[in-house]
Amino acid sequence: MLKSKYSYSSKPFVPMYTENSPLQQQQQLLDLEIGLSGRRPPRKFKRSGLPRMLQRLQHRHKVSTLFILIGSLCTAVCILYLIGIVYKSLLAASAPSLPLPYHPYPYRKLQNLVMVAGHAVFTSTGCDKVDMEGSWFLESYQKHPGQALTFINHIRAGVESAASDAKALLLFSGGETRKDAGPRSEAQSYWSVAESSNWFGSKQEVRWKALTEEHARDSFENLLFSVCRFKELTGKYPWNITVVSYDFKENRFANLHRLALKFPASRFFYKGTPASPTAAAAAAKGEASVQVQFQEDPYGCVGSLHTKRAARDPFVRTIPYPAGCPELSELFSYCGTSIFPGSLPWEPSSTIL
Repeated sequence: MLKSKYSYSSKPFVPMYTENSPLQQQQQLLDLEIGLSGRRPPRKFKRSGLPRMLQRLQHRHKVSTLFILIGSLCTAVCILYLIGIVYKSLLAASAPSLPLPYHPYPYRKLQNLVMVAGHAVFTSTGCDKVDMEGSWFLESYQKHPGQALTFINHIRAGVESAASDAKALLLFSGGETRKDAGPRSEAQSYWSVAESSNWFGSKQEVRWKALTEEHARDSFENLLFSVCRFKELTGKYPWNITVVSYDFKENRFANLHRLALKFPASRFFYKGTPASPTAAAAAAKGEASVQVQFQEDPYGCVGSLHTKRAARDPFVRTIPYPAGCPELSELFSYCGTSIFPGSLPWEPSSTIL
């Protein structure tokens, strides 16, 4: 028997129509119409590699869009806030500084000044031996028996004067004048001694109105700076001034310094205490020399007096005056051998008080 040139599949032929149930025949017709007759639908493969990663990123991006938007807004707000802080800082730095307000003045009810001029720095860690020379830093010309007691006498005299005048403000005056004594002021030294001595029995009357002026470097600055400090504390210039120091310095304060400030003699008082007996002669001789220098240079701004001031400022302290007493600005800047020609608040013709 001849073989046909056509090869046939070994699978049996399945006729299109068989004796199946009507439901099966209907299903077969439906399969033919959609092209699924005899074949399984194509298998769906999972994506992998770069397409899959991109799909995940896209999904995450859609999910976190809201969070990204909120984060962006928060970041923008923080940046604007920081810019505002920087702008305010630059604006404050470029703005001119205004003087500090001096009102209300804490001692405005007081009208008289009692000034104790400092002469040494108390260096002891305790206050049980304030009358001993070893408790104070002394220059070579001050190293005499009984010298420490003279300082205590000044402090006591100042406290007594303030106690006897209900309208008096007590100021201990003197800066950080001794390098080897450390950054301690003469004024604070005197205040501490008064405190340790219980204000010599007048604590209730005096302590609340006893303060310090801590920048003066010589006797003229003791007086001038204390007047300015008085204005800072009371809002006015003193009506009466009482100076406490050595008795051999009375002419220097009561005439030379008072005249340089043009303060009325009728309202200026002086309370002097003696030097130690072993130092009296040398002190009188040295005082005569200093008075000659102030006669030639009333404001101590040139020559040896100026050099002495520089030497008594070892810690280079910035002097705050005349910020608290602007009416004396011209006086503070004046330097001449004649008396200051301008008007001062305490002069009869002046209306500034």
